[in-house]
Amino acid sequence: MATTLIIGDYAKSSWSLRAWLVLHAAGLEFETVQVALDHATTKADILRYSPSGMVPALGRDGIVINDSLAISEAIAEACPQARLWPADARVRALARAAAAEMHAGFTHLRTQMSFGLDLGDDPGALSPDTEWEIQRVFQIWRGLQQAAGGGPFLCGEFGIVDAMYVPVVFRFRRYGVAIPADLQGYVAAILDHRHVQQWQALAVHSCTA
Repeated sequence: MATTLIIGDYAKSSWSLRAWLVLHAAGLEFETVQVALDHATTKADILRYSPSGMVPALGRDGIVINDSLAISEAIAEACPQARLWPADARVRALARAAAAEMHAGFTHLRTQMSFGLDLGDDPGALSPDTEWEIQRVFQIWRGLQQAAGGGPFLCGEFGIVDAMYVPVVFRFRRYGVAIPADLQGYVAAILDHRHVQQWQALAVHSCTA
């Protein structure tokens, strides 16, 4: 069956990155259609593929699924052999909660520390709410690794919950957020992951093309 993922710019669309990583983690073959963001025609261009007018959107089985987390759940159901959620029910519940918290929250972090793949940017003085959310991310990462019994990723192998937090790793790198010593291995594993590196290469290529 044909599978098509509609995404935004590689260098700008953090939600597209999440869905793209999940499809790769599942081992699916899919076509990627990239729509340039922040253009006068962006909305109309996306509406050709996605009735929500937003990216990412997944075309599969004759339907279109919008929203990164919904896409991730659909792919997890379609590809159980990929084990995109942890096998252990307790750890799986914690991973789902962590993914949902990222999906719905962290508004101060998102606002003050916008997504980007570049380095050395200055967010200015961080608000107390942003500082709290940074520490909350560390708490989530630490708690999942402890519950799962170790890494290299949050619940052992790379899965949906990791995909949800990859853009946060890039935010921390972009703005020079200090990573606690016990979590530096996780951040290194994310940045070394072959599909994360592939996305970065595509971002560079799309900017120079």
